[in-house]
Amino acid sequence: MTVTAVHKDPAALTMTLVAEFDAPPERVWELWADPRQLERWWGPPTYPATFTRHDLAPGSRVEYHMTGPSGDQPRGYWDVVEADPPRRLVFIDGFANDDGTPNDAFPRNEGRVTIEPIHAGRSRMSIESRFPSIEAMEQVLAMGMEEGLTQAVGQIDAILAEGAAA
Repeated sequence: MTVTAVHKDPAALTMTLVAEFDAPPERVWELWADPRQLERWWGPPTYPATFTRHDLAPGSRVEYHMTGPSGDQPRGYWDVVEADPPRRLVFIDGFANDDGTPNDAFPRNEGRVTIEPIHAGRSRMSIESRFPSIEAMEQVLAMGMEEGLTQAVGQIDAILAEGAAA
């Protein structure tokens, strides 16, 4: 499996997932930069994502929904803070209402994606989630964030194995 570790640090209000891939950083970055590829892995297998707006330029917004087994469609968004292809992406990750506005019943967190070469065409990707409070961290973890993100990232190897972008 691609995921090598998940670290939860309540004192620092962070959860960090680390994964390694048999691909250079530029190819791993494409998994974020191309919405059709992102749809193939963002979200666990039982909740695939559909991206309806996708622009990774700082100051822009990415919008998506996931479709659950019973047809439910929880919505989310990222407000892009920083993009440094193919190394770094920083965004504010939030839940959205059906009309796309932020759903303030759920906390936002800051996502920090780092992609680095490790050796011989391999890359390490870290996804760090920074929460505004311990209560926010506990709420999102109780909703299954760790399991969902682990399952989602676990789908990447199959995409990379296909070679050219789908």
